[in-house]
Amino acid sequence: MIARVAVWEPMPTDDRDWVLDAAATVPGVHGAYHLVDPATGNGLSISLFENEAAAHAAREAIERRAEEIGWNSAPHPAPTSHTIYQVVRHM
Repeated sequence: MIARVAVWEPMPTDDRDWVLDAAATVPGVHGAYHLVDPATGNGLSISLFENEAAAHAAREAIERRAEEIGWNSAPHPAPTSHTIYQVVRHM
């Protein structure tokens, strides 16, 4: 299992359910969380995948959905960084 952690400064304030809905359609996606610091508006996006192929497929599904809803036609914050981690323990 792997985890992708993205840092947002700031986290987009739009309804991000479309991102989670798009990722949920992909086999091998085990979960995703969007976390926001209410004091700063900065956030983390943490996603769990069976493997890198599932992570890549989820990214493609999210990009397709972004095009469909026109999200890419306006400027939005982008993650300041993202890192892939190997999950060594989980509950």
